[in-house]
Amino acid sequence: MWRPTEPLEFLVDRSLGRSVPDKLELMGWRIHRIGDVFPNDAQDVTDEAWIEHGLDRNWVPLCKDGRIKGRAREHHPLIEYAAVLFYLDNQQLPIIEMVARFENNRDSITRAVLRGGPAIYAVGNNGIRKTWPQ
Repeated sequence: MWRPTEPLEFLVDRSLGRSVPDKLELMGWRIHRIGDVFPNDAQDVTDEAWIEHGLDRNWVPLCKDGRIKGRAREHHPLIEYAAVLFYLDNQQLPIIEMVARFENNRDSITRAVLRGGPAIYAVGNNGIRKTWPQ
């Protein structure tokens, strides 16, 4: 069973770039970058592998790719660990807005993590919403 640490720790996918995790860290988020965990910036690592790696360490996965909610293979680690994953609901946001969406929804993200899963949530301008399972 997945038991996230307190304070929460997050594994950030490379899709969020380097600046987003840096800025979240400055705001007090505990961040693990996928490029620090896997060689070659995790270019050869499947989504399900990095998600499972993070969940195995009780880290919460963060990414930008909303297509993840529709791919069954990425659901398997979330089901196995009864865990949650968060993604941005808009992939075209400037860095400052990506950071703001995560930070403005920090309390909602924490509550969703504590509720457990399996679940995938979109992080939007006006909150988070569960997008899987429906």
